[in-house]
Order: sequence, then structure tokens, then C-alpha cells
Amino acid sequence: MHQLAASFILGYHGCDQAVGERILRGETFKQSNNDYDWLGPGIYFWEANPLRGLDFAREAKKRHISKIGKPFVIGAVISLGLCLDLTTLAGVEQVRAAHRSLSELAAAAGRTLPKNAPNGLLRHLDCAVIQTLHRIRRDRDDQLLDSVKGVFIEGAPIYQGSGFHEKTHIHVAIRNPDCIKGVFRVPEAQLHSLKP
Repeated sequence: MHQLAASFILGYHGCDQAVGERILRGETFKQSNNDYDWLGPGIYFWEANPLRGLDFAREAKKRHISKIGKPFVIGAVISLGLCLDLTTLAGVEQVRAAHRSLSELAAAAGRTLPKNAPNGLLRHLDCAVIQTLHRIRRDRDDQLLDSVKGVFIEGAPIYQGSGFHEKTHIHVAIRNPDCIKGVFRVPEAQLHSLKP
């Protein structure tokens, strides 16, 4: 866990165009709070990846419960604040300890732990573990986390035998909306694939 007070990232949020336009006009983001959210509750951004944000909105439009009519992506300047960073050993250790705690609580109550879906899209267990970590910090009166950040390997290998996958990304869940310092319209030129 760390606080990068002087560090800003550019995050990209895939959504419906009407929602994106309202946010660009000053409306606030709505936090996601599903029991399968990969990084727990928060406002989700793709770090430095506007194309993946737009791709997500396009994928979401195809789902039968989708509220996305016209896929859109907006950008945001974000300070991570106090960040649970799963790209660091300290962050991984915090989550590992939270998993142990959740496992012990479930065993004592005679309950089974939630499971992540085999396709990797619904992360019930991961969400429960992250929420347990937030609860532990709240119960100890520790400073609450502003953000959670992780790397996710998704999609098919980009060529035969590759260790690189087509949808690998860094995802950030912002818990503290004050970390969002500004929003911007993504220039159209940034929404086209760059081919060598």
C-alpha cells in the first residue's frame, strides 16, 4: 500500500454516451458495487488505455442486461491517493492476509467462500476478499483506501506461444471520488488502433 501524492494517471471509463456527456458536463460518476466487481466497490477506469475502455463499452452493449445504447469512453485525471496496489508485494501481502481472515470467518460460520467464475469475468471471491480488507482497515481505524489497482491478463495470446494477451490491462477502482481531479473528452484520433 502506498500514497503517491504527486502521481497522477490518466484513466478511461467506458460507458453509454449519454452518461459520458452528463459526466463531461459536471455530473458525478456512480460507483459500481456489485458482488463480482474485480477490485471491489468503486468507479472503474482502464489506466492509459482509451481503446480498451471503449472496447469494454462495446462488449457491455451486447449483454442482455446492458444499459449501454451507444458505447462511449471518457478520460479522467486521477490521483491514486492511498492505493492498494496489487502490482506491489506489499499490496499482494495485504490481500493475502485478508483472504486468510475471510477463510477463517467462513469456516467458523460453517459457510463456503464465494467462487470466481471459470471465465474470469465474475470475481465473487476476489470482490469478497477486497471488501474484507476494507472492513479490516475500517475496524482498526486505519486510513481508508482511496483506490485499488491491479493488472489483469485477459484475451487470447497475441501470437502462437505468446505470453502476451490481447486484452491485458491495468484496472483502477476509485473509492474516493475526490481522487478524480478532472474529466475530458477523448480525442477521436486516440480511439483508433495504431498499426505498425
